Amino acid sequence: MNPMGALPARFRRTRLLLVGCGDIGMRVVQQLQGRMQVSVLSASGARAGELRARGVHVLRGDLDRPPSLRRLAGIADHVLHLAPPPAEGWMDARTRALARVLRLRSAPLSLVYASTSGVYGDCNGEMVRETRMPRADTPRARRRFDAETAVRFLGRSAFVRTSILRVPGIYAEDREGGTPRKRLLAGTAVLRAQDDVFTNHIHADDLARACIAALWRGRAQRIYNVNDDTGLRMGDYFDLAADRYGLPRPPRIARDAAAKELPLGLLSFMRESRRMDNTRLKRELKLRLRYPTVADGLQRG
Repeated sequence: MNPMGALPARFRRTRLLLVGCGDIGMRVVQQLQGRMQVSVLSASGARAGELRARGVHVLRGDLDRPPSLRRLAGIADHVLHLAPPPAEGWMDARTRALARVLRLRSAPLSLVYASTSGVYGDCNGEMVRETRMPRADTPRARRRFDAETAVRFLGRSAFVRTSILRVPGIYAEDREGGTPRKRLLAGTAVLRAQDDVFTNHIHADDLARACIAALWRGRAQRIYNVNDDTGLRMGDYFDLAADRYGLPRPPRIARDAAAKELPLGLLSFMRESRRMDNTRLKRELKLRLRYPTVADGLQRG
C-alpha cells in the first residue's frame, strides 16, 4: 500500500470538472455515474444534495467572480463547459475567466465547450459544415463566438485538446420547454411555406452523449456540429409535432405579418435558415444517435 495514502496516478479515477449543470449537465452526470470522479462548479449550491447523492463533488464558485475560481486550477483531467454566457454585451467574460484559471497550474488534457449553431448566422438554407466562416448576427451568438475564441486560444497556448460543439435546438419530453407542445397549445403561428426556414435539432440525451464522446475522441481545436438527421423546415416540424400530439396544426402566416405578431425572440430564429452537416459527429466522435430524427424523439399523444 502506498504509505502516503494516495493511489498511484495510473490507478486514480479520471477527474472531470463540469462547469454549468443544468438539464444537459445532469444527463451527463447520470451517464457517467460510477465511471469517473466528477466535480461540479456551482454558484448557488442548487442541486447540491442531488449531486452529492450521485457521488459528485460540488465546488462553490461563480464565473462572474473570477477570484472564486482559483480552486479550479489543476483540479481536473478533463473539463466540460456548459455554462451560458452573460445575458448582455458582446463578449463572454465568464469563459475568459475560466480559461485564465485553467492555465494557472497543470492544464487539463481536454476541454469541451457547448456553443450554439447561431454563430453561423443566416445561411439561406444551405448545407453548413464546420469549415464555414461564422457570421454571428445576434448579440447572443457573438458572445458564444467570443467564448469559442477564448477556448481555442487556451487550446493552442496551453496544449489543451479543445473541442467546440455547435448545438441547435435541444428537445426532450422530460426537458422543461423541451418540446413544441406549449407553442402548439398556445396556437402560435409559423411561417408559410414560401417564407419558411430550415431548423436543426438534437435530443437532449444524444447531446449529453456527444459531450462525453468529445471528451475522449474529440480532435485538438476541432469544431463539431451536434445535430440529428432531420431536414425539416420550421413549420413542417411543428406540423409533425402537432400530428404526434393529436393537436391542431399551427396557423401559417407571411413573414411581414410575423414581424408584427410574434415576439422578437421567436422572430430571431425565423430569420436564420441552415441545414447542418453532422458527418464529423458520426465519423470522428463515432456517435450513433439514439434519436436520428425528431420523429423518433417526439412521443405520441
